Amino acid sequence: MSFTIAVAGKGGVGKTTLCGLIIDRLVKLKKTPLLVVDADANSNLNEVLGVEVETTLGSIREEIAHSELMEPNPIPPNMTKPEYLQYKFNSALIEEDDFDMLVMGRTQGEGCYCYVNGVLKSQLAKHAANYKYVIVDNEAGMEHISRGLLPHVDVLILVSDCSRRGVQAAARIAELAMELNLNPRQMGLVVNRAPDGKLDEGIRQAVEESGLKLLGVTPQDKAVYDFDCMGKPIIDIDDSSPIKLAVGKLVESLGI
Repeated sequence: MSFTIAVAGKGGVGKTTLCGLIIDRLVKLKKTPLLVVDADANSNLNEVLGVEVETTLGSIREEIAHSELMEPNPIPPNMTKPEYLQYKFNSALIEEDDFDMLVMGRTQGEGCYCYVNGVLKSQLAKHAANYKYVIVDNEAGMEHISRGLLPHVDVLILVSDCSRRGVQAAARIAELAMELNLNPRQMGLVVNRAPDGKLDEGIRQAVEESGLKLLGVTPQDKAVYDFDCMGKPIIDIDDSSPIKLAVGKLVESLGI
């Protein structure tokens, strides 16, 4: 069975950036073959990793849903709609040199996400067995955990910024994971964007009150801001930067 790492947290805490840096570290540690899953409808993990995405599960869903209105119809006359759907889903796996990637992507219209969530769950179950390691960047909040997208998790990393609200949101996700018997081998909190990589007394107290294990603290690093402004992949930040060094320590502490 593959070793699965899931990253979760409320929106805006730097979850996707942290996930990308963990992926970068796993690749450099030769933790491969590695499957990367961007399970956020508002997908942007590929930008952190510098990966071009041409096909998402959401875009495939849209193509099939509107195929009868398209000219020409994209479904070949010798294929049924379910056959074409499966063919397209098989082509959604993005193959990079260091890892492969599945991207959920967004859809249009009301009531679409339940279907695409189901597709992502089935595709993840289908592909995961072919990889030694799987890392999943979940959407903000508790949606994917509550829907059972992740039937097997070894490490659940809950990400917060330096705010009580972020820590409290992470604690609620942890409670839900326990209620649903997700039972990860390890589950804990990473506080991201800490000034100078240190927690002030108020946030340290909030972490203690949450009951969460503190897995690590990552610093606010200007290089992340600069690379984002320039549209450059965050993983290309120098390995000696504070954020890269902190993520290296985090991954080492997980004993992967």
